[in-house]
Amino acid sequence: MQIKKNLRIPMCCIIVFWLLTFCTTSIAAYPVSIQDSKGNHLVFASQPQAVVSLVPSAAEILFKIGAKKFIKAITYHDCTLKGAEGKLIAGGFFSPSLEKIKSVSPDLIILSPIHKNLIKIFKQTDCKLFVFKTSSIEDSYRNIRALGKIFNRENQAEKVIKENISEINHIKLKLAGIKNLKRKRVMRLMGKKTIMTPGSDSFQNEIIRAAGGISPDFGKKGDIVQVTKKEWMNFNPEFIYGCTPEKKLAKKIFQQPGWKDVAAVKNRRIYFFPCDLTCRASTNTGYFVSWLSSEIYTDEFSNPENDILSTGITRKRPLKVNLEYVRSAAIYYSNIFDFENKTLLIDFKSPMKIVSTLEGSRDNITSIANHFTPPPTWGPGYKTGIDHLRSSILKAVNRQAKSTSLLITGADMDKLSIQTQSYKDMKVYAFVTAGVMGNAQRMSKDTGRFYEPGTINIIIITNMKLSQRAMTRAIITATEGKTAALDDLDIRSSFTPGINEATGTGTDNVLVVQGCGVKIDNTGGHSKMGELIAKAVYTGVKEAVLKQNGIYAERSVFQRLKERKINIYQLVSGAGCACACKNDNFAAMVEHILLEPEYAGFIEASLAISDEYEKGLIKDLTSFKMWCTNIAESIAGTRIEKINDIISDDTLPMPVKTALNAIMTGIKVRQLFNYKKKSKM
Repeated sequence: MQIKKNLRIPMCCIIVFWLLTFCTTSIAAYPVSIQDSKGNHLVFASQPQAVVSLVPSAAEILFKIGAKKFIKAITYHDCTLKGAEGKLIAGGFFSPSLEKIKSVSPDLIILSPIHKNLIKIFKQTDCKLFVFKTSSIEDSYRNIRALGKIFNRENQAEKVIKENISEINHIKLKLAGIKNLKRKRVMRLMGKKTIMTPGSDSFQNEIIRAAGGISPDFGKKGDIVQVTKKEWMNFNPEFIYGCTPEKKLAKKIFQQPGWKDVAAVKNRRIYFFPCDLTCRASTNTGYFVSWLSSEIYTDEFSNPENDILSTGITRKRPLKVNLEYVRSAAIYYSNIFDFENKTLLIDFKSPMKIVSTLEGSRDNITSIANHFTPPPTWGPGYKTGIDHLRSSILKAVNRQAKSTSLLITGADMDKLSIQTQSYKDMKVYAFVTAGVMGNAQRMSKDTGRFYEPGTINIIIITNMKLSQRAMTRAIITATEGKTAALDDLDIRSSFTPGINEATGTGTDNVLVVQGCGVKIDNTGGHSKMGELIAKAVYTGVKEAVLKQNGIYAERSVFQRLKERKINIYQLVSGAGCACACKNDNFAAMVEHILLEPEYAGFIEASLAISDEYEKGLIKDLTSFKMWCTNIAESIAGTRIEKINDIISDDTLPMPVKTALNAIMTGIKVRQLFNYKKKSKM
């Protein structure tokens, strides 16, 4: 007994010591003192517990460094960030709702210098204010470090910074190694009616220079400046880029004399990237620099003589697949075109028969693969051709073309969804990658124009031996499961988003492995195997879309409208990209109304009604129009004779336009009613 007692004492001491050390380490981080972008000093005695982030760049940082649990409210611009599901939407960047902000009792608000009214209101409270602004890449690093320090995530913050620095340095080294490189003149396109661009002191021009381009300097400073035709022609850009909404401006302006007479327009070197990349210097700056540089210098990057990294596997991440005939499964990381690629590889113990929508029916396959080509390799990959790309992939992962069946995608393999379904002795695996924001389409409605590697890729393997008939029928079953998932998520066609839901991306592929075990001859909808395949694919597509695009069924009405290319500020002010918008009180009021569940639900219902109306399943909208009038009156607080046609955009589907006009009419009447009431006082 004495021996046992003596043994217990040291163990207790060890546990207590460990706990004290852990607690001391955590507590010792506070209080912390930081400086915000305006030089204001803030002291935190502990981690903030109720944070409102009104700056998209800041929200991106917070989610990236693992501070998700402290965030209580964000803007609708952030709702597709990883971890944003379920967070309260406080409105848009320009005019967030004071009521929504107050509802979470924040102890920290991260805001921009433009939020002068909020700064004035909360400056008199105990809530701390972090004024966030980024004018340079170095500023972004300072902001990341400051937020890391506030939330005791300094190691995570430094990791993000190091990744960005490493990516930018990689481009610097690559460009330095290219013989006789001719630097190209590059301009960021901005504006809603005329050509504008970031000022000479903007981080956006710094990004251009980091990507190896020559940025313009018109002697004008600021976030956005006007460009004259003379300045435009004198600079003569060889490469122009913008964010997606600016396509309309380009189409309009680049047909006019002078504006069309520059090298980039003549040579069709005009590119559009996601606004989350073009308009921010945050956690993905290095990634965007890499992508931008590869598009500017596609010819140089596609030349293997300019590679600075050896092609081949650098590491792997094993995956667990419990099937007797599977030798191994893993995600392999390799260098191709000097950028990290990722490949799902499943190797078999003996050769298998497969059916692939990309390659047809093949025998003697010992490996199947789904390969992710990252955006910086897209230009070089297209330049060299699909056959060269396939051979480069197989060489990198050390597999033979004759014994490997390969799918290719632009969806990140780290966002792979692996789903299993089983019933008694039956087991099904579905490996799914999915990206739906680039080329989703509705078959039978949208036009096919080109070919590129698949975007929703599905691999099906089972613990049974599928007959040839069962393998081919499984493709239909998997496709129906995929389309059901897209339908339930309301994924929109990229080409006709206002009127059509997507049935796929137009470049999807399915690969089915024959497998080993009891022979199965039926994988249709009435069979148990078909049920398992469909359920696995359905769940896999929904999870993969969430991982890749941040889209889930319960997303905000603002995101639903955005996916239909409907922007409240654009409808009201005519502005394109949000970064070019200025504060608009009426647009802000519309946004604030849509933050209320009753009115958000009304607009969501109008979206569903619109889809059924387009299909001809709803023919008479009389009752819907009555509902619209009731909604307008509810907002106005008084009787309304008719809904005004406030929105001038006739491309909007009629039910959606009517619903939005109802919201806006209600606001207009309420404004007038309040004005008259004040005038009488």
